[in-house]
Amino acid sequence: MSHPGERGRALAVSLLQHSAQWQAAQARAQRLAAGRTADAADATQLAQDYRTLAYDLARARALLPDSRTREYLERTYAQAHATLYRGAWHPLDSLLRLLREQLPRAVRWLLPYLAWSTTIFVLSALAGYALVRHYPELIALFASPELIASVEHGRLWTEGLLNVVPSAVLSVQILTNNIVVSLFAYCAGFLFGLGTLYILGLNGLMLGAVFAFTAQHALARPLLEFIVAHGCVELSVMCLSGAAGAAVGEALIRPGSQGRMESFRRAAARSGTVLFACTLLLIGAGLIEGYVSPDPRFSFTARIAIGAGYWLVMVLLLSGRLWPRQRQAARRIIE
Repeated sequence: MSHPGERGRALAVSLLQHSAQWQAAQARAQRLAAGRTADAADATQLAQDYRTLAYDLARARALLPDSRTREYLERTYAQAHATLYRGAWHPLDSLLRLLREQLPRAVRWLLPYLAWSTTIFVLSALAGYALVRHYPELIALFASPELIASVEHGRLWTEGLLNVVPSAVLSVQILTNNIVVSLFAYCAGFLFGLGTLYILGLNGLMLGAVFAFTAQHALARPLLEFIVAHGCVELSVMCLSGAAGAAVGEALIRPGSQGRMESFRRAAARSGTVLFACTLLLIGAGLIEGYVSPDPRFSFTARIAIGAGYWLVMVLLLSGRLWPRQRQAARRIIE
């Protein structure tokens, strides 16, 4: 009759003989997890590997509890488990979930910051308007000499824009500029929110000052006609980007009990969802500004309708109501 110790060593040796199967199972799990294979046979074999690994892991815990073999089997078993039970990734469903669920939550979280950023921008615009209205020479602080000369000669700098630059090229230039400004407003908020105050204040002052200056030369109405189609969403997105940056800045200033790094990570993840929506909205605003705003064939009423309609689309998008849940649920039931 064999000694219990000898029997245990024999069982351990027989267990170690399965090492080649473990390595094959680990490689198979890595291929499937990384999406480097779509072979159904691999997936079927991994299910068999999973059962084998579970059995061998139980034996290793009993026979070799303090060994590297047990640690290796635990890692391989955990990887196989995660690969087998990982849900399927559907890009369209993930995008809809982001726009329908994650985006509205992030926007609700940003509402207090959005209220403050909008207030700062509006007050700055009013201040810029009042300054230039009472002291016209201050327009030199906010506008280029070319713009000032154009307005003083009775014409907007936007007139004849389509004759100089094609709409497609103009849209790309405007889109690039808008995205850069929005990203700058967001990143500036990382400076403990002070950068957001600067960006929103400066842009508000410039807008109010230019309107006051054009009003003195009877050009405020044409300027409004040019801006109204794209400006409603464009200015809203700038305030929203500034609010997102301010939220991240506050996470750095007041991290709370979770720590500064974790607070920053969570705030950046939430605000990143909002920035994605802002980019989508700016694409539409760039197209409108390139094709509609400089085109004299569009009446003032049409421009107001386009601007208000696109702003309503923005509100529906940010609230998650652009794709109602009931409609999506009904579609899944039918399928």
